[in-house]
Amino acid sequence: MVEPHLDMNLPKRGTRHLARFLAAGAASVLLLASCASRDAADSETEAPPADPVPVQETQDVDLLETVRSRGVLNCGVYGAAVAFSETQPDGSTTGFDADYCRALAIVMLGDADAVNFVPLTSAERFTALQTGVIDVLVRNTTWTQSRDGDLGFDFAPVTFYDGQQLMGRTGDGFNAASTVADIAGATVCATAGTTTEKNIADAADAAGVEIKLATFEDLDIITDSFINGSCDLMTTDGSGLVGRKAKQEGDQEWVIFPAAPFSKEPLAPVYLPNQSTFGDIVNWTVYATIIFDEKGITSANVDDLLGSGTLDAEAVRLLGGEGELQSKMGLAPDAFYEVVRQIGNYDEIYTRNLEPVGLQRAGTPNARWTEGGLIYAPPAR
Repeated sequence: MVEPHLDMNLPKRGTRHLARFLAAGAASVLLLASCASRDAADSETEAPPADPVPVQETQDVDLLETVRSRGVLNCGVYGAAVAFSETQPDGSTTGFDADYCRALAIVMLGDADAVNFVPLTSAERFTALQTGVIDVLVRNTTWTQSRDGDLGFDFAPVTFYDGQQLMGRTGDGFNAASTVADIAGATVCATAGTTTEKNIADAADAAGVEIKLATFEDLDIITDSFINGSCDLMTTDGSGLVGRKAKQEGDQEWVIFPAAPFSKEPLAPVYLPNQSTFGDIVNWTVYATIIFDEKGITSANVDDLLGSGTLDAEAVRLLGGEGELQSKMGLAPDAFYEVVRQIGNYDEIYTRNLEPVGLQRAGTPNARWTEGGLIYAPPAR
């Protein structure tokens, strides 16, 4: 059993044990921390690691060409995030983030299946990106100043606007109207080495209450600890709590609170700096799905609309018609057409993966900008 890190005041960094995956399809695994297996490393508490080393200011390799030469995109995901990226019993990966990995594989390689999903813990994800284990990180990662500036990563457009909340048991007196001020003295479980730790510590301090913070690297361990009563509460982004609550079992009744999240968590894909072409492609793949959503272009109607003569000039360009700009990015003219045809627009990706677990889009920041939300793309011209 993994022991939690307990802290009455400031949260501590979690353990780091990185499994380095070699080139696509390679079977060898190198553990940076030790020669022990990952399972052995998970079975004991390690000393808190240093923060990730900032990435180099220059890159000697053209990442897009590397991906194309390899023939597969190494996409870092969580692998256990309900509705975002879940590894299924048959080995496939499903979810909102997984669909964006597939969209990137279509654009860069012309094949939605040319993607190697690399499951990563919170502590592993940035080192995996820095060391080239993955090409892009699409893993519930919050865009922050320190990650953008100090660590030197580049972020794609936000794909999901989230915010941190708490989940407790109604049997312990918590309800939807509960606030952070109501958790005084409670043991709260959070993910180690993430913004989650700092946020809950800051929120408790602002509310004038003291809590016991227990941190783990794995949300599955946190959930198990919450179920067995080792934690009075668990905290993470609201989307993660909704996903866990959707799988609630037994006679416990769980409730998520407070109604308004106590942090801003804009989640976005992450890639290395100084990879302009690669970065532009990641950015515009996201933007394309958003623009198609704005224009009502879906996987079901894109072919009919192409032959209807009703599409505006921007849609025609983005779908590979007259004036298209994809070829100037080194892509096939119909690269984004294939994304909407095979994967769908932003709303289709969202609705297919997130709404079944209760993450409604309407009335949230993830609604279209024309409907009061923050999902917005620059013009494709």
